[in-house]
Amino acid sequence: MDFFELAQTRQSCRKYDPTRPVEREKLDRILQVGRLAPSACNGQPYHITLCQGKFAKKIAPCVQGLGMNKFADDVPVFLVLSEKPYVKSAALGAKFKGNDYRSLDIGILSAYLTAQATEEGLGSCILGWFDNEKICKLCNLDGAVRLVIALGYAREGDPLRPKKRKDLTELVHEEKGE
Repeated sequence: MDFFELAQTRQSCRKYDPTRPVEREKLDRILQVGRLAPSACNGQPYHITLCQGKFAKKIAPCVQGLGMNKFADDVPVFLVLSEKPYVKSAALGAKFKGNDYRSLDIGILSAYLTAQATEEGLGSCILGWFDNEKICKLCNLDGAVRLVIALGYAREGDPLRPKKRKDLTELVHEEKGE
């Protein structure tokens, strides 16, 4: 599958097959691709906590506050993405330019992780709704959790949904300098 096909295929999975564990080889490739994701000054100011099996069952309630993400009970693997300190050059650049490079880097990381999950035949869902304190305590984290990614096999019959996206004319403005 080329990248364009991958982008057309990847969607937020909300129906996981709880009877089908994710193979270690697939998790290792996903994590290796995450390791290769670009980041400001190559600093990788984040940590990935791999939560699977019985431990994933402890994470599920942490992403389900106020009735959200009910599907999380069936998710076999969660990747918890938490912050780590900047390297000095990125910290200086962030302060000088007023840019939150760490959040950008975590966003890029999540794109790489979910793209590779799709390549591996897995479903994924990037979750921004979670209880930071509970997850930090469960995972022994000292940095704030920024995203949680659900991973697993989609239930059989879970259809590919049409993508609802803005037209390119709304997203792209072209300037032709002379």
